[in-house]
Amino acid sequence: MQNPKFTQPVIVRASAQGAETIITDVYECSSFLLRKWPGKRGPSHRAALQACHDASADKKPISSVRRAFALAAREAGILVGQ
Repeated sequence: MQNPKFTQPVIVRASAQGAETIITDVYECSSFLLRKWPGKRGPSHRAALQACHDASADKKPISSVRRAFALAAREAGILVGQ
């Protein structure tokens, strides 16, 4: 997989100070989930990681990664807008 961009980025609050991070592709998504995720890592976090893995193996479309990540971010209270 080449790591194509999402059709629309996902913007999240990455810190308690309110700094925003723009996630535009599977690599950035996976990196954020593994290294910068705030708080608990529940079922939606695991589902987003699995979606990244599946898309990297060409088993799922990129849109499924964006959707899973946005859902996990919403549940964690870090999704900006949308």
